[in-house]
Amino acid sequence: MDPFPSNPLVYEINTWVWLNDLSIREKREITLSNVPAVVWNEIACLKFDAVWFMGVWERSPAGIVISNRHPGNLSDFHKALTDLNPEDNVGSPYCVRSYNVDERLGGSEGLKTARRELARRGIRLILDFIPNHLAHDHPWVSEHPEFFIRGTEKNLQWDHDNFVKLGNTVFACGKDPFFPAWQDVLQINAFNAGLRDVVRETLLDIASQCDGVRCDMAMLLMDDIFAKTWTGLSGTPLPKEYWTELIGSVKSVFPHFLFIAEAYWDLEWHLQQQGFDYCYDKRLYDLLEQGSVPDICRHLKADQGYQSKLVRFIENHDEPRVAGLFREEKQKAAALAIATLPGARLFYEGQLDGRTVKLPVFLRRRPWEFINTGLKEFYQKVLETVSGPTFHSNSWQLCECIGWPDNNSFQNLLAWTWKGEKEYLIVAINYCGYDSQGKIRLPYEEMEGLQWRLDDLISGEQYERDGNEMTGQGLYVGLKPWGFHFFSMHSVG
Repeated sequence: MDPFPSNPLVYEINTWVWLNDLSIREKREITLSNVPAVVWNEIACLKFDAVWFMGVWERSPAGIVISNRHPGNLSDFHKALTDLNPEDNVGSPYCVRSYNVDERLGGSEGLKTARRELARRGIRLILDFIPNHLAHDHPWVSEHPEFFIRGTEKNLQWDHDNFVKLGNTVFACGKDPFFPAWQDVLQINAFNAGLRDVVRETLLDIASQCDGVRCDMAMLLMDDIFAKTWTGLSGTPLPKEYWTELIGSVKSVFPHFLFIAEAYWDLEWHLQQQGFDYCYDKRLYDLLEQGSVPDICRHLKADQGYQSKLVRFIENHDEPRVAGLFREEKQKAAALAIATLPGARLFYEGQLDGRTVKLPVFLRRRPWEFINTGLKEFYQKVLETVSGPTFHSNSWQLCECIGWPDNNSFQNLLAWTWKGEKEYLIVAINYCGYDSQGKIRLPYEEMEGLQWRLDDLISGEQYERDGNEMTGQGLYVGLKPWGFHFFSMHSVG
């Protein structure tokens, strides 16, 4: 396929759960090999540029045993599924036994079929890559124990939550330095040259099966982070950074292959410099959840090259369901914001329906929930609009909002524009829980001397405004709590 468009729309699907739902709907077993054409067409109608099939790789039986002994996991399982049974835990998709597509999901041939059906509809395929850790029963554990961080009997005795003994070898469990270790996985050693070689081959094999990867906890493999986390156990860094070397190797063979980093700790820019095409914008997620509009605006004033390589989202498999977190009016405002910003725009399957139950990724099925048809229609309308060529350009600009001495509510307004070949698009959002008014200065001198018609693409309302006023004093907006305008603007006459 051609390279990814700028600012792609990405649809994350929990593969196992999605196929289970389809099997119930179709009253027969559905795998990636026999998804009905109507289902592929339904995805295509949502105008996504790529589908991320989360969790297709073979999961670890050993990991299932460990997760079933973990009180926190069991509590989450029962909270999500009140009728939980032992077969529902199919293992974590981030506890990988092998990078082969699970046969129960259709195997490698099923994935080929799914990729072909998506490609016929102009949709690219993204899969997972988990660089930081692997399952206890991954073949490399017995064949190449040197690929992993190893400890001593003393480590095991004094820190048994972070180390485990398999056979005669003490291994470190996979770890984020700010949280308890993940006891179902073992920590790879990013400073082992032999590991880099086999990881390169693994990534090249994955790249032959899809168009991009989302790299789990990517910042943990950065040399300085890794060295601090595993001081005294990792050895010395190699001549090249982990990601610089591996991304460069893959792109030399597959130049259009996309790398997306799950990233935290404000390390997005650094990962971009190491080769990532996009990095999670967790800061924006946090600001939309509980930050102030001035803080959001400051975040959006960053360099445009940096902005265009961020992944905007208000929901994914790691975060709570936004419908259970935000009131519906706020969810719509936040969704419109992330859908109309530069960068990759990520939506999670079930988000459009208003699902509220955050499902642990270990589980193969989810509870039945009502579909919020009004919310779904809103999302469909937004996705239809933001899939156009204007949103795949680099014409985005943040707008200045102003007000009056006796009315500071303009500080609650977010506003930006996109300039297309034949249209201007204006987004104005009152991101707070009370009425707000203000004026938005539009940054286009060519609007002066003309009258303009503004069509709200969501509500259907129309307005006429003077170009001199909009570029000078500003376009007046008055919005209810969490209200918004999404204007397409054309000159009159």
